[in-house]
Amino acid sequence: MIKALEVKRPAFLILGAPGSGKGTQGKILGTIPRFFHCACGDVFRSLDTRTQIGQRFVQFSRRGELVPDELTVDLWKAQVDNWAEGHVYKPDIDFLVLDGIPRNVQQAEMIDKFLDVHQVFHLSCPDRSELARRMRKRALKENRLDDASEEVIQHRISTYEAETKPMLEHYSEALVTQIDATRPPVEVLGKIISKVVTLPVYQASSDQVV
Repeated sequence: MIKALEVKRPAFLILGAPGSGKGTQGKILGTIPRFFHCACGDVFRSLDTRTQIGQRFVQFSRRGELVPDELTVDLWKAQVDNWAEGHVYKPDIDFLVLDGIPRNVQQAEMIDKFLDVHQVFHLSCPDRSELARRMRKRALKENRLDDASEEVIQHRISTYEAETKPMLEHYSEALVTQIDATRPPVEVLGKIISKVVTLPVYQASSDQVV
């Protein structure tokens, strides 16, 4: 069970459908000092299956079952704490850049207990055919041929529409910045950074020594 921290950790959330480029933007931001990119996929790849919580994950994955929301967030938080203890992520000066988590409103509500999301960057791409083209191109480039099938692509897009996109209603309108994901990546990055530097939480910490 997740316990609330005395001081919530500052974070930004990059939200978008598969193929919108949120992973690309998260990785770039993560190379900038004071920003720590935390992708859900990285968490599971870093998971130590010898631990008790890791074994719980293995039990579901072996059965081919979806990992429950609470366990997903517990696993994520445990890895973030590990990064903090190893001084890879520095909670006192770093902004977490979330990518791929939370995946639904339930997970967002759990994460709200210990994170302070200062801005949600929604990478919007209403043209679903463009999303499909990007996903197909990425799957072929990474030699994941199964992920290039039209059935898989449409399933991932529909899952996003049903489960993840409703999170936009969870956060207040003032916290959401809409960005055209069809623009070149450098323009998308520029929009994100331009917004971040205007936020009070960033301005208040900008004079701190890294």
